[in-house]
Amino acid sequence: MGHMSVRTPSSEPSEPSVPSKASAAHRAGFACFVGRPNAGKSTLTNALVGQKVAITADQPQTTRHTVRGIVHRPDAQLILVDTPGLHKPRTLLGERLNDVVRTTWAEVDVIGFCLPANEKLGPGDRFIAKELAAIKKTPKIAIVTKTDLVEGKALAEQLIAIDQLGRELGFEWAEIVPVSAVADKQVDLLADLLVPLLPEGPALYPEGDLTDEPEQVMIAELIREAALEGVRDELPHSIAVVVEEMIPREDRPADKPLLDIHAFVYIERPSQKGIIIGPKGQRLKQVGIKSRKQIEALLGTPVFLDLHVKVAKDWQRDPRQLRKLGF
Repeated sequence: MGHMSVRTPSSEPSEPSVPSKASAAHRAGFACFVGRPNAGKSTLTNALVGQKVAITADQPQTTRHTVRGIVHRPDAQLILVDTPGLHKPRTLLGERLNDVVRTTWAEVDVIGFCLPANEKLGPGDRFIAKELAAIKKTPKIAIVTKTDLVEGKALAEQLIAIDQLGRELGFEWAEIVPVSAVADKQVDLLADLLVPLLPEGPALYPEGDLTDEPEQVMIAELIREAALEGVRDELPHSIAVVVEEMIPREDRPADKPLLDIHAFVYIERPSQKGIIIGPKGQRLKQVGIKSRKQIEALLGTPVFLDLHVKVAKDWQRDPRQLRKLGF
């Protein structure tokens, strides 16, 4: 295996992760996690940031926006850029998402390629690795996720396979790190390894910021996630949510504020309306209750959520609709 460097819990990092000089420079920069759908990218983002910011779902293409989770540390600030998955495009939306991905990869300071420990490397992984090989300058870390699901031997085989994949494509991983976000194993180590790859500089975001996503976009994502729950097979991603307005309710006492949020759930065909709304409107009501709880947790304020379902014909293929829906 030559000089492959794999970080496992037992091996000590070669450089101490605590700065040796009291005046070690602060670092700040951008990282993005890539990988096939369900490779554990969003879960890992949430584990690093310590709060739910990226949406997690078992369906490809649920993360549409550049949700950035921000990891604040005394020695560094790591900003996680979440790109949509790279895939072979079938629609205009697909092509546009792929362009966004390539641009993002070229602009970040480090790329983390997430590969689940419990699935053999497949054509999808190779497709992404090939794209990564073309981006010469950016250091790439291979992150083996979901290590809680496999035995030691299977993990070792996966690490070797990943090392070889890089060699075949003519590049070397800056690190290969096994982690389990769910069991909180090696998540801190991953942050320790990402930090030295960032440029020196002051923090780019105020302490306390967890994401620079406009709140409206995060709220739209929470509603979208709740609306897709249980009907993913029927409406994989022909659904978009737009938060039209957020207005503090007038005439409320200062200690009892209420935020009115008006949002539209857009679907492509009238036949999908019944699926989203459900018998006697019960499903939409549940969607409202679930997402309202999450929005209140996100904003820390009571919310009145007004949800309407609208048909936007074939929005995934229509440039004007795409623009209007924020893509």
